[in-house]
Amino acid sequence: PPPPGYPAAWPVLDVLTNWPSDDPDPRPSIYQGLCVFDHETEYEKAKNYREAEVPFVVRDDAEVLRTAERWNTEGYMRRLLGPVPHRTEYSPDNHFMYWMSPNANKKKGKKNRNNKNPRKVPIRQPEGWTPPTKMIRMPYDEWLAHANVTDDMLGPDNPHWYYRLIGCGEMGKCDRDSSEYLFDEVTIFQPRQNNLYMVEPERQKGIHCRFGMKGVTAENHFDGSRNFIAIFGGERRYILSHPNQCQSLALFPKGHPSARHSAVDWSDPDLDEFPQFRDARVNEVVMQAGDVLYLPTNWFHFIVSLELNFQCNSRSGISMEYMKPINECGF
Repeated sequence: PPPPGYPAAWPVLDVLTNWPSDDPDPRPSIYQGLCVFDHETEYEKAKNYREAEVPFVVRDDAEVLRTAERWNTEGYMRRLLGPVPHRTEYSPDNHFMYWMSPNANKKKGKKNRNNKNPRKVPIRQPEGWTPPTKMIRMPYDEWLAHANVTDDMLGPDNPHWYYRLIGCGEMGKCDRDSSEYLFDEVTIFQPRQNNLYMVEPERQKGIHCRFGMKGVTAENHFDGSRNFIAIFGGERRYILSHPNQCQSLALFPKGHPSARHSAVDWSDPDLDEFPQFRDARVNEVVMQAGDVLYLPTNWFHFIVSLELNFQCNSRSGISMEYMKPINECGF
């Protein structure tokens, strides 16, 4: 079983000083607190950590590596995705934050185009608020032309694009031009029994893939279900926080368009406005192609794309271990 106090965590300001979030260049040392298990030799350890509902990384699963090899073969992704336009998020800089349209309250009988609001809390538009990103659609080749550019065009103040694919599976028609072939491509997320990556396969919520260009940051947030996250190309940095850090992370409240997300700009924290942020504790891990991260229900994560990358994730059920601190935080 995991040792007491696992995973280790450090002051967030120490972690961000050592490696600022807007800088994708690797550091010689980082504040890693997670165990990394070899799929072949440490499979049972990984299962034990999953059953204990703590985060960890699995490495060198042959099934994952086969997908990564295909996806990094020249021309393969162009052939796989073809000319079909897919969801793409556009940001005038490198910061990306999920949001729900306040207009969703008026769309009776229709799903919000960003996501569902499971608790049906009315979304209220704060004074002066504008959407942090723009939702568009484009084919893979167009996204790649934006993403595969030289570093002088990738600074934090330059426009960035975040590409998305969704395989709906048992959810039915969840997206226009859904990518059901993902269930054949990303076989580790097929909803079958005795699958390390599917805790409750009958409650799987599709396969969601996000392709990031270098420098993209996904702002700190929590998700209300178990999540396995696989990297099939490139590298990503994940900064994780235990749910008991909720108060220190200064979240936008329920009813805000970006509820569940930290209101703090991690690239330049305003400690006068958010003094509690200095008390937050985190750990980090760099994930490479072939790595799979387990993220239990309600664990916080902040993501940095260190280079052009392919990431897919799938959720399967909810665990109750970490509900208390999230409820105390107003969710």
